[in-house]
Amino acid sequence: MTSKNIARPLAATALLAALALTGCSAPQAGSAPSSAAGTSAAGASTASASATPSPSGTSGPFGGFTSAAEACSKISEQATGATLLPLSAAQGKTAELEQFKTELAETAERVPDSLKADFANLKEVAVAGVTDQTVFSSGKLQAAMAPVTTWIATNCK
Repeated sequence: MTSKNIARPLAATALLAALALTGCSAPQAGSAPSSAAGTSAAGASTASASATPSPSGTSGPFGGFTSAAEACSKISEQATGATLLPLSAAQGKTAELEQFKTELAETAERVPDSLKADFANLKEVAVAGVTDQTVFSSGKLQAAMAPVTTWIATNCK
């Protein structure tokens, strides 16, 4: 009975997140993601082409990603997945849950500086939702998702 009560808000949240994020595509060539802080990307080192997160590579316009397309794709994918994290837990998919937590943490390290705090907050709230189902009913996850969705809508056209 409780799993049905949990699954409904989770499914609704996942559907809304998927709808919000699927409208995203990569920015046009030559356009860099905008920074909420308005900082200049001049002099920033080019991000490494490897998939390994690099603390010094996150200051560029795409964070630790090699392109806007890669940043938009991965951030959208991980943000959508974050909304599904508690559903995986509720279904007892422990291996998937741990893998997703790892991927979410890696992505949080690679996002552009202008999104770093908001994405870290989304990660923390989503992980907390694994054990605290009120994260969904209270609107905490939606609130944490809002600035990430706004960044995606602004930078991934």
